[in-house]
Amino acid sequence: MAEGFDLIVFDWDGTLLDSAAAIVHAIQASCRDLDLPAPSDERARYVIGLGLGEALRHAVPELRESDYPRLIERYRHHFLARDHELRLFEGVPQLIAELAGRGRMLGVATGKSRVGLDRALAHTGLGMHFLATRCADECFSKPHPAMLEQLMDELGADPARTLMVGDTTHDLQMARNAGVAGLGVGFGAHPAAALEAERPLACVHTPRDMARWLLERA
Repeated sequence: MAEGFDLIVFDWDGTLLDSAAAIVHAIQASCRDLDLPAPSDERARYVIGLGLGEALRHAVPELRESDYPRLIERYRHHFLARDHELRLFEGVPQLIAELAGRGRMLGVATGKSRVGLDRALAHTGLGMHFLATRCADECFSKPHPAMLEQLMDELGADPARTLMVGDTTHDLQMARNAGVAGLGVGFGAHPAAALEAERPLACVHTPRDMARWLLERA
């Protein structure tokens, strides 16, 4: 194996969980509930990874500030209606267990809420493998480096020995802002070309490629 990393931090939606399409649907459906023009798939996918309030303000910038709580409520209604249908990408449970078994410290940095992430970790059974996690409702949202900085501080990891794995430019920009390496995941929310423009160590294009890259190089 190559030099490797002590700490590997994963984004959740679109990186470990196949949820990007469900998030886009929930954003568009919540807009229709409020008789608003639904954003395009591309615009809705772009905001994945941001904290929910920030994401909806980017996706629907014309809405009055006082109406965002209602939009957030409708988003949560639509997303939770399909939440139980979402599945981890193929091979993810085995990958996470293998990395943990090799002694890698594992973390999560996500735009989900704490309640949402805890529910997802319990539902998927992966919670036991992650030593520390950070969510958008308890930290600055991506691409601010705070999530990674707090995780590294909590786990005693050096930036030079930390890797961020994510499917959005927000993830890779956060990694750069925190001074850590990034691995782009091209099968999630943002197109591979956009991820490659952020100059990650590599950009993988399937869940199997992600597992192979991490097991060989991380």
